[in-house]
Amino acid sequence: MDPTCPSECIYNLIPSDLKEPPQPPRYISIFKATVKDDIQKTKTAMKTMGPAKVEVPSPKDFLKKHSKEKTLPPIKKFDRNVPKKPAVPLRTDHPVMGIQSEKNFINTNAANVIMGVAKKPKPIYVDKRTGDKHDLEPSGLVPKYINKKDYGVTPEYICKRNEEIKKAQEEYDHHIQENLKKAAMKRVSDDEREAILQGLKKNWEEVHKEFQSLSVFIDSIPKKIRKQRLEEEMKQLEHYIGVIEKHKIIYIANK
Repeated sequence: MDPTCPSECIYNLIPSDLKEPPQPPRYISIFKATVKDDIQKTKTAMKTMGPAKVEVPSPKDFLKKHSKEKTLPPIKKFDRNVPKKPAVPLRTDHPVMGIQSEKNFINTNAANVIMGVAKKPKPIYVDKRTGDKHDLEPSGLVPKYINKKDYGVTPEYICKRNEEIKKAQEEYDHHIQENLKKAAMKRVSDDEREAILQGLKKNWEEVHKEFQSLSVFIDSIPKKIRKQRLEEEMKQLEHYIGVIEKHKIIYIANK
């Protein structure tokens, strides 16, 4: 019975010799030892936390006074016999005076001017009416490149390249000629090509003249058909003329 509680307290009805029930044992896995061994096998020493044991510095290796100061170069011995600068002249010393020259500087200067070459003025040009002056030589207005010895001469590498191109073209033409002989092809001569080109141009002019003579109003079916036919003929002739002008070498098959 609790003496602090009054006699009417309900807690007095609870028997004082009542004990708490024992707690059940805590669960322990049977694989605890196996897991612990696996963790120890895969664990790497000093991976994140550093070495397990740090070497303690020796008490004899303490920081000594002036141990981190820079060492000065060795002291040189002072020598009094080293030559010194010339002494300052005394106030009683006087400079040498009265020296005269017999040279006539006026005549000498006049002779140098008369016999000397006149200085040429620097070439300039003025680009504005306000008188802004600039050097003439770097401006590009002086034709100094056309006075070179090799001006206008074809460079050697271009001549060599042209010869190589010409040789390659000759070899290609020779190869084509052999293939054409085998395939029974005939090359159109320059005169024939020019005659064909002039004939096509003449036909185009005739068709164009006929096209220009059409009436302004195309109000009937025959007129529309005629206009379309003339346009197709002009277009076909223009195509043939363009092909012949583009290709200088033309081959035709022998029948």
